[in-house]
Amino acid sequence: MSATTTLAARLSSRTRTRTGGPRDDRGPEILEHVLGWTLVVLLAVLVTRAGLM
Repeated sequence: MSATTTLAARLSSRTRTRTGGPRDDRGPEILEHVLGWTLVVLLAVLVTRAGLM
């Protein structure tokens, strides 16, 4: 591949239309982590309150 072909391939990959597949942003991933840790803390509180630990 020549440098021109490589450059053209890089530019065309950036301008492709999204089709609804996975995204590269980290928004939902951060939300999932926060909700997951909230669930862990809630479960720990309930187990401690119930005297199971």
